[in-house]
Amino acid sequence: MTDHEIVDSSFTATINAPLEKIDIPKWCFSLSEKEYQGCSPAHVAAGFTTAPDGKRMSINVEVIGGSLMVQHYVETLGQKDHLILESVSDIFTPSGRTTIHVLWELSVKAIDAERCEFTNHVRSKATGEFMAFLDRQGIPFDVFRAQRQPMSIAHNQGETPFFAASIERAALKN
Repeated sequence: MTDHEIVDSSFTATINAPLEKIDIPKWCFSLSEKEYQGCSPAHVAAGFTTAPDGKRMSINVEVIGGSLMVQHYVETLGQKDHLILESVSDIFTPSGRTTIHVLWELSVKAIDAERCEFTNHVRSKATGEFMAFLDRQGIPFDVFRAQRQPMSIAHNQGETPFFAASIERAALKN
């Protein structure tokens, strides 16, 4: 495994709103902290800002598998029905601080005139810093990956229907 993929998980949920009313980037970059927290018990805080190059950023703080993560998601694609965010996320563990690379992709496609299918796709990969972090502790990457995957997949699966419901509420307000 040359790219050191940790997790690749994707889940779907139905949004009861027409495609033309949905705007995922608008939802993401105006998501209140309370609304974000309501999408998972692991969600601690959320906000938005801009990267040094002016691109929009979503800052998310969550706890997965007992580790605090601070995600600095930079928008790499922002279409009403498709948003791709990339982050070199900070992870705070009992053994210290490190980083992982996370790609978060949110998309919708019409099912019919009044409903859409929402997809929440999350991929994470080890950074060089992370590989060195594991090496210093004598933890083989495959062992870490096998332990981390179930927690990350369960988190994504749990938050997906709540994100869909939040996007639906935002769409129906428009």
